[in-house]
Amino acid sequence: MIGECHVIRKAFFDDSETGNQAEYERRHNPIWPELQDILRGHGVRNYSIFLDRETGRLFAYAEIESEGLWAKIAETEVCQRWWAHMRDLMLTNNDNSPVAIELEEVFHLD
Repeated sequence: MIGECHVIRKAFFDDSETGNQAEYERRHNPIWPELQDILRGHGVRNYSIFLDRETGRLFAYAEIESEGLWAKIAETEVCQRWWAHMRDLMLTNNDNSPVAIELEEVFHLD
């Protein structure tokens, strides 16, 4: 359980398609309950996405329990449906997953 083990902090950039930021935000508020359940069930906590409205760049931050559980989210039917649902609003890979640039943590203060 998070809090009882080491928390892994993930941060990454994605890009939304120009002009689709309002729709991107609408689809996330709220996200599907079944996607929320998948995320929580796979050890994701404190997940936030920030939008630079001028550039369409998205910055995401999540605290996760394990890299293994995080990777398994992509294999779920719910996640794959979500990616397909979002592909018209974001830059995506061939499997509909968002093109993401992972960031490396270089400083943290509790």
